[in-house]
Amino acid sequence: MSTQSPQKKSGWRGSEELWLNAAYDLLIEKGVDAVKVQPLAQNLGLSRTSFYGHFDSREALLEALVGRWRDKNTGNLIRQTQAYAETITEAVLNIFDCWLRPDLFDARLDHAIRNWALGDPALRAILEHTDSDRIDAIAAMFERFGHAPHDARIRAFTIYYTQVGYVSMMVQEDTQVRVDRMPTYIEVFTGKPPSESEVERFRARHLPRPAVRHGKQG
Repeated sequence: MSTQSPQKKSGWRGSEELWLNAAYDLLIEKGVDAVKVQPLAQNLGLSRTSFYGHFDSREALLEALVGRWRDKNTGNLIRQTQAYAETITEAVLNIFDCWLRPDLFDARLDHAIRNWALGDPALRAILEHTDSDRIDAIAAMFERFGHAPHDARIRAFTIYYTQVGYVSMMVQEDTQVRVDRMPTYIEVFTGKPPSESEVERFRARHLPRPAVRHGKQG
């Protein structure tokens, strides 16, 4: 019986997800100019023709990368602005989940897209529209909690541009340090401190619980 893996069987062309993941890795590590069919094929150990079984062109692959970014980062951010919350401070903590969970918001991908857009006017237009959608969602969240439209938009700008700064500067901050600072950020952004219970629930979502030590039994 053959022990050859499915990936190595004759005629295997990979999958669309495999090619897209490989393109993502190159985009993150080296930028969009490195995302080309031949290097991808070499990295995957597949032929160039295998690529065209999944994408019509390099441009189609790049469009899929942009689609992944919009679906994940923008989609999740907007959903977090609409998540259940009893107070505006709890609502902003829901947004902060994005900054601490790469499965909700991929900061490296956001950074790569912003760098790519510097040399691509079409993508720059998409980025500007996407930023506007994100800010609109945050502003709408503040309005739901009674903030006037102008005030809501200024607060949305403050939250969003702060995070864009984190992304653009590629700030590396220990999770414990960032979580400890977030209650103060909440007060700056909303004008109100979060309650102790809100902070504790947020901390429980993002910081590991200390191990329970059992004493020796006599």
